Amino acid sequence: MIKEVRHIGIVVSNMKKSLEFYHELLGLKIIRDMNEKGDYLNNMLSLKDVEVRTVKLSANDQITLVELLEFQSHNDDQIRNFYTIGTSHLAFTVDNLQKTYEYLLKNNVKFTSPPQLPPDGYAKVTFCEDPDGTPIELVEVINSS
Repeated sequence: MIKEVRHIGIVVSNMKKSLEFYHELLGLKIIRDMNEKGDYLNNMLSLKDVEVRTVKLSANDQITLVELLEFQSHNDDQIRNFYTIGTSHLAFTVDNLQKTYEYLLKNNVKFTSPPQLPPDGYAKVTFCEDPDGTPIELVEVINSS
């Protein structure tokens, strides 16, 4: 039935700040940047006169994408019913979590804690926040066996 995960959509309040985080700090590549509007989008989102800037980014596989959406036509209260409950966080695998943590910390990214090693010793993990406070999990696999 399901062939692949296409993308994870994240509604953002400020595309410039979000691109600074996801593209410049985390290093995701911009695959597509577009402004969308029209009947198709209105019908899909059950809203009227929708205008949204959509930026699709990828780590390296270009199969699973992160899709940032900045609504230019509707405010937070108008879209809340459609986007309130959903994804709790987004997780990225990194090569060196301590180095990534230190780099992002120097760039004023907020973290919940320094990298932690869980009891099973499988991976180091920490959470930070994107510019809108969306939790981002960063993971370095330590023991893959």
